[in-house]
Amino acid sequence: MRRPSWILALLLALGVAVAFAALAQWQAGIAVQSQQQDQVDTESERPLASVTSFEQGVTDAAAGVVVHLDGTFVADDFSVVSPRENGGARGAWVVGNLVTDGPDAEPGAHLAVAVGWAPSIAEAERAADALADGDQTAETLELTGRYMPPEAPRVPDADEDPMTMHAMVPAALANLWGSVDGPVYSGYLVLHDDAGSAAVLDDAALEAIDSVAPLPADAVNWLNVFYAIEWLVFGGFAVFFWYRLARDAWEKEHEMLLLEAETTP
Repeated sequence: MRRPSWILALLLALGVAVAFAALAQWQAGIAVQSQQQDQVDTESERPLASVTSFEQGVTDAAAGVVVHLDGTFVADDFSVVSPRENGGARGAWVVGNLVTDGPDAEPGAHLAVAVGWAPSIAEAERAADALADGDQTAETLELTGRYMPPEAPRVPDADEDPMTMHAMVPAALANLWGSVDGPVYSGYLVLHDDAGSAAVLDDAALEAIDSVAPLPADAVNWLNVFYAIEWLVFGGFAVFFWYRLARDAWEKEHEMLLLEAETTP
């Protein structure tokens, strides 16, 4: 190991180890994200038009944001989406087709709105019929809710009605609506229980849907932590590899010397 060739090999191995250690430090640095990074304020109520438009999908900056807007429900376009949990209980949502008004939203656009929750599909269907016949939904309403991204589609079971909705997919709901004469927002609104919606919920005997703020992003990227540990292992292996090569060379030389000693008369 003290020979010049093996000392140079050691320096090379140490150089490789230092490079891997630097990569590990860099990987660890980006794994722990700064707590001071900009977080999207989802709880300050804003106009829907300032958050998104019908021309774009639901971005990270728009998902889960509380918005307000004006609009009128289309009486014949209430439907049921199930199963839906609310407060730990399983039931169904009543979903409506809201034609939005300006200036807080795109005039004449269509927005899927999760109006309320019922403990069973039958009660949700009765609520949808009540909303279709009610006077409240025929008026322009000032609504507040949480704007959410669409869910992954789910195909109905073989024994179900093919038009059954199990997920909030505005594009699919638009195919069920009888009146779509404008653009459709890609996201949907979870209606909040406030002055604008209280009468609607009361008339249909629906419960307000749980509206929970999105969880903050995880401060630690565990995949990057794993990569940092991996770089350290690689660095240690570089030094270990040098040691094994040097030891193997030493053992080979000593075996040759022993062999020569045994064969010498």
